[in-house]
Amino acid sequence: MSDLVIAIDGPAGSGKSTVARAVAALLGWSFLDTGAMYRAVTCEALFRGVDIDNDDAVAALADTVTLTTLPRVTVNGRDVEDEIRSDEVNVAVSVVAANPSVRASMVARQRELAAAQPLGTVVEGRDITTVVFPLASVKIFLTASLEERARRRGDEGEDSVARRDEADSTRVASPLRQADDALMLDTTGRDVDDVAQEIVQWLKRNLRN
Repeated sequence: MSDLVIAIDGPAGSGKSTVARAVAALLGWSFLDTGAMYRAVTCEALFRGVDIDNDDAVAALADTVTLTTLPRVTVNGRDVEDEIRSDEVNVAVSVVAANPSVRASMVARQRELAAAQPLGTVVEGRDITTVVFPLASVKIFLTASLEERARRRGDEGEDSVARRDEADSTRVASPLRQADDALMLDTTGRDVDDVAQEIVQWLKRNLRN
C-alpha cells in the first residue's frame, strides 16, 4: 500500500482529468476521478427520481450506492459512463456536490481507494488539495481561460462553465480554492504531455527534498 498522492484541483474544463490520466500513465500509478463519483451519485438520484434538493435523501443514496470509476463509471453495476456527461447531470451535479453529507461520504471513499493502491494515486477534483488530501506528496492547481475551458466542455458554453465556477467556489462545503502550497499551472494552449511531464518533475523534486 502507498501513501503517495498527487492531488490536482481546478475549475471545470481546466484539464484535470486529461492531465491526471497522463501523469498516472507516466508513473504507472492509479488514477481517481472524484468528479465522476459526484456525477455518478447525481445520475443515480435522477434515475431513481430522488429530489436532488432533498439533502437527506441524496445523502442516504450516496451512502448506499456501489461506485466504480475504472475502467468505466458504474453505479450498482449499471454503466453510466456516458450518462454522467449529459446536460441533465451537468445542471444537477453542483447541487449534489454541495451537499455536505454527500461530500463526507465521497471523501471517505476517496481516501480508502487511494490508501489501497500499491504504488501511488493521482487524484483530481475540486477539493483534493485542500480537504481530501491536504498532506499530498504534490499539490497542483490547474487553470485555463474561460474561453478555452468552454471549448473543452463542448456544448456547455461559457455561461454554463462560469455558473459552475460560481457554484463550486461559493458552496459552503469544501469550496473550490487554490491551496497555499499548490503549484498553479495554466493549461491554456499547452500540450497535455508537457503539463504532465512538468508535474512528474515537480514530484521528483519534492521527493528528493
